[in-house]
Amino acid sequence: MSRKHFSKYFQKYYLFFSSAITILFLYACSTTKKVPDGEFLLTKNNFKYEDGKIHEDEVESHVSQKPNKKQLFILPFGLWMYNATNPKYDSIIAEYMTYPNEMRNQKLRDSLFIKFKHPEYVGKRLFTERFFQNIGQPPVILNQGKTDQSATSIRKFLVYKGYWDTDVKYTQDLDSAAKKAQVNYLITHKDPTYISDYYYNIPDPAIKNVYEQHLAKSLVRGKKVLDQAVLEKEVKRINDLMKDYGYYKFNNSNEEIYFTADTLQSRKNVPLTMDIRKDSVDSRYKVTTIGKVKVHLLEKLSDSVDTVKDSLLRINFYKLDDQYKTLSLWRPIILRPGEVYDQRKLDLTKRNIAGMNNFSIIKYDETLRKSNDSILDVSYFLAPLPKYDLKVATDLNYSQILNFGVSPSVDLTSRNIFGGAENLTTSLSGIFGSVVGSQNTNKRSLAYEISAQAALNFPRLLLPFQTWKIIPKRYSPTSSISAGTSIQNNIGLGRIGFNAGLNYYANANDIVSHRLTVFNSQLSLTRNKDRYYDFFPQDAEVRDQMFAIYSPALYQDFLAGSITSDALSTMIVDDKGFQTSLTGDNLSALNNFLQSLVNKDRQTQDILISSMIYNFIYNEIGKKDRPNPFYFNGKIETAGNVFSLFNSRRKEDGIVSGPSRTIFNIPYSQFVKFDFDVRKYFTFNNEKQTLALRQFIGIGIPYGNSSTMPFVRSYFNGGSNDIRAWRVFGGLGPADSQIDERVRSYVMDNVKLTTNIEYRMPFTDMFEGAAFVDAGNIWSLKDSGFGDQFKFNKFISQMGVGTGLGLRINVAYITLRLDAAYKVYDPNQPNGDRWVISKWQPLKPVLNFAFGYPF
Repeated sequence: MSRKHFSKYFQKYYLFFSSAITILFLYACSTTKKVPDGEFLLTKNNFKYEDGKIHEDEVESHVSQKPNKKQLFILPFGLWMYNATNPKYDSIIAEYMTYPNEMRNQKLRDSLFIKFKHPEYVGKRLFTERFFQNIGQPPVILNQGKTDQSATSIRKFLVYKGYWDTDVKYTQDLDSAAKKAQVNYLITHKDPTYISDYYYNIPDPAIKNVYEQHLAKSLVRGKKVLDQAVLEKEVKRINDLMKDYGYYKFNNSNEEIYFTADTLQSRKNVPLTMDIRKDSVDSRYKVTTIGKVKVHLLEKLSDSVDTVKDSLLRINFYKLDDQYKTLSLWRPIILRPGEVYDQRKLDLTKRNIAGMNNFSIIKYDETLRKSNDSILDVSYFLAPLPKYDLKVATDLNYSQILNFGVSPSVDLTSRNIFGGAENLTTSLSGIFGSVVGSQNTNKRSLAYEISAQAALNFPRLLLPFQTWKIIPKRYSPTSSISAGTSIQNNIGLGRIGFNAGLNYYANANDIVSHRLTVFNSQLSLTRNKDRYYDFFPQDAEVRDQMFAIYSPALYQDFLAGSITSDALSTMIVDDKGFQTSLTGDNLSALNNFLQSLVNKDRQTQDILISSMIYNFIYNEIGKKDRPNPFYFNGKIETAGNVFSLFNSRRKEDGIVSGPSRTIFNIPYSQFVKFDFDVRKYFTFNNEKQTLALRQFIGIGIPYGNSSTMPFVRSYFNGGSNDIRAWRVFGGLGPADSQIDERVRSYVMDNVKLTTNIEYRMPFTDMFEGAAFVDAGNIWSLKDSGFGDQFKFNKFISQMGVGTGLGLRINVAYITLRLDAAYKVYDPNQPNGDRWVISKWQPLKPVLNFAFGYPF
């Protein structure tokens, strides 16, 4: 290799070399640098199971002394950082860090220098030492007492799980020369203790009746291991069950439910009895009912003496003034005096109050009456939030089209507009970034979108009748009227948009929610239409090739300006005889040309959409009682039916689109669209690892006034949340069509299937890895002339497949994600060349940087 080529090679891979040198340098730093003589650095805990592995995922958590953490399983960066400083400062800095932050200053450091008899250090800031020790981790020194304590803790845990005869021993491997040690825990769990028979003793007939109604859901079963954790879960289940039936005081002492195991005959098969009783068998539980419900609206608790009482439907309100109508305070209250106590209604009422974004709950009381301990009085003390709330923010975002961008925003919330807790939120926001130039891909140009939005939110359904008689208040129904405008400029074809809608929301519970949008209107106007081919030069190349094939003479007239591009394109589209005469490469050129015209019509169309949207969401994600959550989001949208009743005027709307009926001289769209997003998550290894599955199905059906789906409702492939081996508009699809990639990159269609499988595994609290497979494509419901129609007997072989690895970094409340993806199967390659994994280039992945999980 010549010196010239070696220099270029080194420059190309300098990041790799510099990283490797850094790692070697750090590794050269001894991990035992600060281990005192005669002590040992704990490097590993080993667990050996003499008679089979039991609860191995949980055993390690009961060890009190663990080795220094290793990032990515191999590198103890924290220990290296700690060892990077001079040992002579360790004891001084260790004591310095015990003081509160406000006391840590130079005066304190100087006093510690004197205390530790090092006056020569006075005046030193020790910034580097403090920084490295603060972010580093001191060496974990082997402690005999903690090892013994850990063995005892492991044994107690396994006894707790039903293995009463567990024995845990340990040995220590000490390397005096290296000053390192490993601990070996030898675990013999022996046979567990089983429940031979399960009995229950419940003297209270009402409690017994409720329990027996739900006996099939009991977690305790005969012939199962006598696991204390299961018994505790059963107690919680019974507590929740009884409270659902109105027993407010049930098991308040946490001593009214207890289990007794009879070990007289055997320690391995024992009968188990559950007792539910109070101090006296004759003292029966009472069903609690709701008594008085009071709502206090005041600035501070001491204002309660100055409030005026008002009542509405048996609920008492105490207000300082009339800035809020009593009805607006009544709506979030789910409770009714006289009804049976239900803890869920109390929790839902508090959630409704918080959801109104008008009040803070400064105090909340639940009090059983002294005269009758089966009646519960409830009081809410509310303070109004400030009339105005101004928020200014700037976000950083990333997309594969926009790259990194900045998103400034200003939001102003005005509360209680009409006295009924209505909120008006106005916002001005923008996204500014850069996109690759269409004419020169080596340069990036400014791209932006600026929008102004307003939303008037009502804590009720905005309908001309009493909606709570139809939709109960427990559904927390709300409404909003929204309107806005935006201006966008990306690759030159800028758009101006207007939107408005009336939205209704309802939550059936904390898992199921509904949203209905009526009069959902969107107007999109495209600017610079006549410069389309300036901004899409690859489409211009396809067009010029077709012009030359059709008529060299007319092509010269076009170049001379005697005939327009649209006029000549229309001639070719209308000339069916010419089209049927083409074969081979010329036929492929025609298909490319026709698709480019479809792209042009989509990209430059002005469109008016007026639709109705229904959205159903079932979401178990984040629920502690759902370890393997399920998620479903279904959306149905239908558009244009109202306009079609009142208009018959037609206007030419593109070269291939044909004439369309218009409103205010703007074509309106007619379609019905179905989107289904289904996800399932399976957790493993004590919920530390997750297998996430996702299936997306989208179908758009244009009809009536529309021959294709509008641009803003069409489907495309690729991107960080889709099929990650292809970039957005990266040339995947439609179907297995063989049209030129220059045209195919911007194709959108009206059928989409995407399947994602991702396995997530944590390395540390901060770092998480993932392995994934993505598959999918887009299709048309009808053949566009180049084989893009969806067919059940072909669609699987037409799906693009990609795979890869990912890294997630959790910083505060933000998850940064980097995915490296590779194409495995590309259906748009010629037959025989579609398994592109055979041309795998490991150093050239498709990189996806994003915030948050992909699904």
